[in-house]
Amino acid sequence: MERSVLWMLMCLLPLSCRTQNIPPEAVLNCCEGDVLFLLDSSGSVSSYEHSRMLVFLSELLLPFSLGEDQVRVGLLQVGTRPRLEFGFNAYGTQGGLQGALASIKPLRGDTNTVEALELAQDQVLRPGGADGTRPGLPRVLVWLTDGVKPGDVIGPMEELKRQGVYVLVVSTGHGNYQVLRQVVSPPVENHLYFVDIDDMSIIKDDLRDAIIEIIRAERLNVKDVSTNSATLLWRPVLQGISGFYEVRFGPVPSSPGVPGGGTGTSPSTDGGQYERRVFPSGSSSAQLTGLKPDTTYTATLTPESNEVRFNKLSVSFTTKPEVLSPAVVTLSEVGSTSARVTWAPSQQATVTSYLIEYSALPRGQLYTLRVDRRQNSTLLRDLQPGTTYLVTITARHSSGKEGAISVKVCTEEVTPALVDLQLTTVGSDAVQVNWRGSGPDLKGYWLTWEGQQSTARRSSVYLPPDSLSTRLTHLPPSTRVCVSPVYQSARGDGLCCTARFHSEASAYGYQT
Repeated sequence: MERSVLWMLMCLLPLSCRTQNIPPEAVLNCCEGDVLFLLDSSGSVSSYEHSRMLVFLSELLLPFSLGEDQVRVGLLQVGTRPRLEFGFNAYGTQGGLQGALASIKPLRGDTNTVEALELAQDQVLRPGGADGTRPGLPRVLVWLTDGVKPGDVIGPMEELKRQGVYVLVVSTGHGNYQVLRQVVSPPVENHLYFVDIDDMSIIKDDLRDAIIEIIRAERLNVKDVSTNSATLLWRPVLQGISGFYEVRFGPVPSSPGVPGGGTGTSPSTDGGQYERRVFPSGSSSAQLTGLKPDTTYTATLTPESNEVRFNKLSVSFTTKPEVLSPAVVTLSEVGSTSARVTWAPSQQATVTSYLIEYSALPRGQLYTLRVDRRQNSTLLRDLQPGTTYLVTITARHSSGKEGAISVKVCTEEVTPALVDLQLTTVGSDAVQVNWRGSGPDLKGYWLTWEGQQSTARRSSVYLPPDSLSTRLTHLPPSTRVCVSPVYQSARGDGLCCTARFHSEASAYGYQT
């Protein structure tokens, strides 16, 4: 009777958060890390033993999901000259990995484990290298050996562990227990295995569980955090298993008056006010909406399944402050009397209207323009040419708050063309030049002349704005004369005429 009661009580006890003997289908998408296998294939290992080790590795790794954001596997063989059979980037599918394991041949020769460890440390297990491990993820070295004369491996193994590498050992011999005991990462009882070559399948599940314990991807990540939304990301550990994900989120409780937490009665995920959502077993993300700006939230993810017990994952994040004013202003369609102003973001959800204010610098008259919240641009009209304006865009929010941003707009200068140009020949090599120009910002005139011969030299002169005529002498035959009005920012369109000298002085009209 007492034994029956004891058995019933044991059945009712909750499962451990880190379940042992996880079924193979639960291993899919469970983990993220780099695992290097150090396989003894020296002369002390027979061909039969070598093949049995490879079969063991094939069965051990088969349930894992492989890839850049999951588990990556490498294999380094130990012989007289150790050789990297394949690195972490070689195989991203089980088909490729299983084919590679089936085709590996032993190296034979001496058991040069020390050199193999140096190769592993310098090239394979170094984070960030071209063929190395991924920074920030777990690194695991699993050493499969027959235990025969491994060499002085304690020092190299200690250096690997000091660098953050987890060391596990499987020995098919029963010697060198003290040496192997020193090289594995604690706890020794979970990371050191002695087994006969024909009984390796006995430790397969335990070794896989030990690896999973190290590289299990139990992280809840947050991305795309805005003022009122955020996205949760997690590894879909329920793929292949019946169940669902429960997501709970709410503001972090805080004392009264503490920013980001509310008034002290803020909801939490442990009780009180919070939001709860349920997602199917194939999900790997959740969009959280309706959040408050500049508030710290806690979100928890609980994978629920009757087959496997998983840990509850939590993460905290702070939403961005409310964007009161537009962040970016761009100008387009800028002319002499108008300019288009465009702003972003539009903030339609919280803005009631936009107020546009503009005035000429330094002390021009202030003009105002109200814009509907659905607009994010407006055309400013009736501006003064060649003038700098200060434009201020104010976003008026439904909360009563306002935010403004200012930008300078420079309208284009009006540059009227030359009105008239006339040439009158004087004698055989001189010409009288007369023109008419206008414009309030006229700075002067640029006059150029050049003969038609290929060897003729071009000459030019700048004249003040009150000059409306000049005489040019010593000109070659058929001289072309051009006059252009000069303004503050550019030249206006000019006029050109060609002076042809005859025995009689004649007047020629202008030619454009």
